[in-house]
Amino acid sequence: MAKPRKPKPEDPKPAHSGAVVRHQKLCLSIDTNLRRIYGYTELEIEVPDIGIVGLHAENLGIESVLVDGEPTDFEYYPRSQSSDIEKRWASAVSSPSSAADVAAAAYITALDTELIPNLLINCCNKMQIEQMNTEPNGVQSSAEVNQNVKSVRVNYWVEKMETGIHFEDNVVHTDNQIRRARCWFPCIDDNNQRCCFDLEFTVAHNLVAVSNGSLLYQVLSKYDPPCKTYVYRLDVPVTAQWISLAVGPFEILPDQHNGLISHMCLPPNLPKLRHTVEFFHNAFSEYEQYLDAKFPFGSYNQVFLSPEMAISSSTVGASLCILTSQVLFDEKVIDQTIDTCIKLAFALSRQWFGVYITPEAPNDEWLLDGLAGFLTDLFIKKFLGNNEARYRRYKANCAVCKADDSGATALSSSFACKDLYGTHSIGLLGKIRSWKSVAILQMLEKQMGPDFFKKILQAIICRAQSTTCPVRSLSTKEFRHFANKIGNLERPFLKEFFPRWVGFYGCPVLRMGFSYNKRKNIIELAVLRECTATIDSSVSVLNANPDSENRDGDIGWPGVMTVRVYELDGMSDHPDLPMAGDAWQLLEIACHSKLAARRYQKPKKGSKPDGSDDNGDLPTVDMRSSVDSPLLWIRADPEMEYLAEIHFNQPVQMWINQLEKDEDVVAQAQAITALESLPELSFSVLKALNNFLNDSKAFWRVRIEAALALASTSSEETDMAGLQHLVKFYKSRRFDTDIGLPKPNDFSDFPEYFVLEAIPHAVATIRAADRKSPREAVEFILQLLKYNDNNENPYSDVFWLAALVQSVGELEFGQQRIDRLLQFDRLMPSYNGILTISCIRTLAQIALKLSGFIHLDHVFELIKPFRDSKTIWHVRIEASRALLDLEHHCNGINAALLLFIKYIEEEPSLRGQVKLGVHAMRLCQIQGGSISSEDIKATTLVALLHLLESRIAFNNVFLRHYLFCILQVLAGRSPTLYGVPKEKLPCMGNVEICNEQKNNFGAPVNEIRPPQPQPQPPMGNPSHSNHSHDNLAIPEASKEVDTVSNSHDRKTAVVNIRVKQSATSSKAEEADNGTAERSEGGERSEGRRNHDADRGATSSVSVDAPQRNSAEAVSISNQNIEEVNSFHDHGSRITASIGSAKIASEGDNFGKELQCTADSGNASVHHQPDDPSSPSIIQDNYIDAEAKKYASLQTLSISRDDDPPFQEKEKEKKKKSKKKKDKEKKRKGEEHKGERNDPEYLEKKRLKKEKKHKEKEMARILGEVKAASGELKSKKEETTSLTQMGGNKQEADNMNSSEPPKVVITKLETRTEPTQPTSAPKFRIKIKSKPLSKS
Repeated sequence: MAKPRKPKPEDPKPAHSGAVVRHQKLCLSIDTNLRRIYGYTELEIEVPDIGIVGLHAENLGIESVLVDGEPTDFEYYPRSQSSDIEKRWASAVSSPSSAADVAAAAYITALDTELIPNLLINCCNKMQIEQMNTEPNGVQSSAEVNQNVKSVRVNYWVEKMETGIHFEDNVVHTDNQIRRARCWFPCIDDNNQRCCFDLEFTVAHNLVAVSNGSLLYQVLSKYDPPCKTYVYRLDVPVTAQWISLAVGPFEILPDQHNGLISHMCLPPNLPKLRHTVEFFHNAFSEYEQYLDAKFPFGSYNQVFLSPEMAISSSTVGASLCILTSQVLFDEKVIDQTIDTCIKLAFALSRQWFGVYITPEAPNDEWLLDGLAGFLTDLFIKKFLGNNEARYRRYKANCAVCKADDSGATALSSSFACKDLYGTHSIGLLGKIRSWKSVAILQMLEKQMGPDFFKKILQAIICRAQSTTCPVRSLSTKEFRHFANKIGNLERPFLKEFFPRWVGFYGCPVLRMGFSYNKRKNIIELAVLRECTATIDSSVSVLNANPDSENRDGDIGWPGVMTVRVYELDGMSDHPDLPMAGDAWQLLEIACHSKLAARRYQKPKKGSKPDGSDDNGDLPTVDMRSSVDSPLLWIRADPEMEYLAEIHFNQPVQMWINQLEKDEDVVAQAQAITALESLPELSFSVLKALNNFLNDSKAFWRVRIEAALALASTSSEETDMAGLQHLVKFYKSRRFDTDIGLPKPNDFSDFPEYFVLEAIPHAVATIRAADRKSPREAVEFILQLLKYNDNNENPYSDVFWLAALVQSVGELEFGQQRIDRLLQFDRLMPSYNGILTISCIRTLAQIALKLSGFIHLDHVFELIKPFRDSKTIWHVRIEASRALLDLEHHCNGINAALLLFIKYIEEEPSLRGQVKLGVHAMRLCQIQGGSISSEDIKATTLVALLHLLESRIAFNNVFLRHYLFCILQVLAGRSPTLYGVPKEKLPCMGNVEICNEQKNNFGAPVNEIRPPQPQPQPPMGNPSHSNHSHDNLAIPEASKEVDTVSNSHDRKTAVVNIRVKQSATSSKAEEADNGTAERSEGGERSEGRRNHDADRGATSSVSVDAPQRNSAEAVSISNQNIEEVNSFHDHGSRITASIGSAKIASEGDNFGKELQCTADSGNASVHHQPDDPSSPSIIQDNYIDAEAKKYASLQTLSISRDDDPPFQEKEKEKKKKSKKKKDKEKKRKGEEHKGERNDPEYLEKKRLKKEKKHKEKEMARILGEVKAASGELKSKKEETTSLTQMGGNKQEADNMNSSEPPKVVITKLETRTEPTQPTSAPKFRIKIKSKPLSKS
């Protein structure tokens, strides 16, 4: 039995910053007339030791920030778009391949930037800093530990309602895109941060504000005009992503069966809403009954908005779901019913798994998504029927097997989830991953039994609702433990199951055939096992997995597969097919039925060799495949216990037996697929398909497959028998035999309605020998369209007519009739514009087929008016897609993409932009392969890149992802972030590399450090602190264009070096060395200079800025300076110089100059945006050890003693320490012997090796630094003025240099030790590389 895991704390402390939000309050006033949102948010935060809290905020105007009621300093770095994208990329983009590289770099840079907080708040006041300094050894007092929780209030307003929250007339709503909650309230927008919320929204008195949690009360104000405040409380900790809001003049429909449920919509849709949600209480109670728990939130609200407003058909929030009114239907609509029920049921299941129970890590998101889908399948099975559930699962499994061939579909592995930033849930790959998750959980349910699986889900919910120590996160490891402890699955099986199915990719492909041995009465079954993924990649990935026991290259799967044999005497299961081991296997399965022995009879005279007589009666049809076999049919994996692609080879008669006698819908669908793919068709096959089509007791979806199979088998060889069967079937149901015309519509029999609706489409796909539609098929479809009569039918025929119109699109006639329908539907719009959409789609298909015979300009003019902004979004998007198809057909992919960019800029709805992005990607995929530079121009590629980094793409996360995918597909690559090599990404032009941002928190951070023997300078006057981002001191990286950090003309990269001596200097020296500050590329404002002087922070001298008087020396501080070093790629060319700095040594107070050079050819390192306002530039503001997420830090300690005896002693010490380390390694090797299969241990080991490699590379550079330090001794007699001149000369040389980027040492700080005047000072080097653009 597995050892039970200790319960986790409710909200584990994040590893990246140390700040934890305990509670958040959000108070907003919403003015729909002025389209304005303003208010404040108040957060109860556990402040980290550094005293700085980082929040995410975007599109917000920060008015002020208060900590415990007192104003405080803050810095805000809003995202801004670079205006010179075309200029930067004009030379870099010459082909689709280079454009794809640039797109990957830009996309990853943007995603990395979004992870970094861009609102930094100083939570340390002066009193706390003084208490810190008075404590001995810098130990915090118990009082301060108790005061570590701060109340942070941010007063703000929303500047741009472009994303996150939207206005549409008098309706306001949120969209819950990935990392877009920050666009309407400041928060820590991270999946690891969960807290409870208090929500207050003040709106006009005639509007309703719907949000998360329970509505506590409403307050009606007496102001003019009157306002109403809605107060909600959410007692369940959730992430900021799940906070939602909808404001509008909603009609509220309480659920008649459950008081916790409320449905809301705009007034015109109330009748549809009432009919749509009649079933919903059944799903609600079914989930509560299955999980044996009450709904975790105090209430559940569903809000239905117009489709133009939403970015997707459903937006899930905590206890709230915002959907489009497009899913609503009245009692006349049939086709929309099933899809709407499933969509609402899935949104409800996400409340349980996804919002209430959250994934512990990104690698565990598959589990919550799969559990929500599993609950939805339970609803489908109970309320829509077992046939519907099994058929949907079978089709989903088939789709997964076709697409699960790369690491992008691996569910829980660092290969698939670590570097995808949440984009793995977008698009087709997101659906494949979701379907695969559900299939794997259903496989586990089959292994352990449904009752045990139910107990696991109940245990997960039970511990989450525990009153003592609730655990509301779930990991794959925990679920594996539950499967062993509660599900009674053996640990060896689980040890193989989860790595193979969850950790990696690829599904089994089984090719099977059999032979019946009459003498032994056994079945000899031959099986070849393959994989949907490539063998080499699967083997390499498997062998890299420490949990996997497959070390011999086997790519098998755990467990055995069942083979079900149907014989004359009944059915029997044989779980004898192992899924691991040899790829080729031969099984012997015993048969239970025996054939009666037949006596040999001599043939009669005149009889045939087979014993039959011309005058005798015909023998009865035997259901067996032959008279020598007792087998009826054979099935592999009949219960779908495996996610596998099975190709079974058995005689035609056995497939017919399976179709006619097996009642399982999956078996019937498999039989139809096998019969349809036969190379030669007999009339018995056509008869079997026709009989199944006419069987009203069969499941209607499988009957539709039989109709399509009859259409595909119809050919000249079969005398168009399939066409005749389809027409005969339809006329027997829908035609009047007396007059030979269609009857008026009668849709009372829903299954029959769906089958008959599919017949015209099946008939339209039939082709004659000349690849044209047969005359009978054309006349049949046009007759149905002409004589359609729905006057006496209580149900709508909009979907029926749409199917007929789309069938005409498969033919080559009927354009005039479609024009008339199109104009009619414009006057009397159909349900959701379904008929207009079908007409537009059909016209485009006809135009593409007959482009050589008709003028496409006429089709353009006919479709173009439907792109008007006043038309409903679905019709507008369909018209845009049709015009893109025509443009692609006439002028190629380049013209189509230019038109696509134009449509994206004109499209107002986010959902419409996504649809156009998907369609443009499909056009690129149709083009196929890598597109040459001749097919698409560089200007078009640059325009796509500009759109990728534009505000439009930032506002629409899904569109941005599809733009990236388009550029990848154009280069012949896979449309996913998976597999993009980050180390090979191109340098992003003028984008700053590891930009270090100075901020106003330098003084508080340095003063928080443990106190030194010398007293610290006092903190600046609080009256000079900035409380608004408008008058906040401008950071260095936010200077004018002529400064170093933002210069586009310089090619000099900056290196900051701080020099410390081993002891403090005398007071006289300290008095001599007054504080001063030099800018890195231009003079700062006087206010900033005074502010920094008051802070007493470490000063900096820039050798590439105009030098001040030599009397202004560099400040020498006695405090321990934080060692922050920006990442530097090993091997790059570095030129470092120290100038205009006083190094106190034995009788010398003059400045020295140090210069060192190391050659390299690699200048591509970590990319950061050039824009100083980008959130990425704040990444070095966290100075504590936990801030490694925001910068790559390295510390160099350089000894300046070149004495040979000293070096020999050092070498001896190193040898001794090395031997000691070797002994420690051997001892630890024995200790870690059992951990070598632990993935965490292997990851640590790999990181350790990389660290050693970097240390070796830096040691090589340090050797040259030591050699150059000799120059410093030889120049001890030089004056400070000479050093200053040298610094100016260095600046002039760098300004005119065309060499690769150089690194300039700009910061210097020294200390002397009176008792050891000859000791060498130590250098602490901070390297900061900034490649700038060409002049």
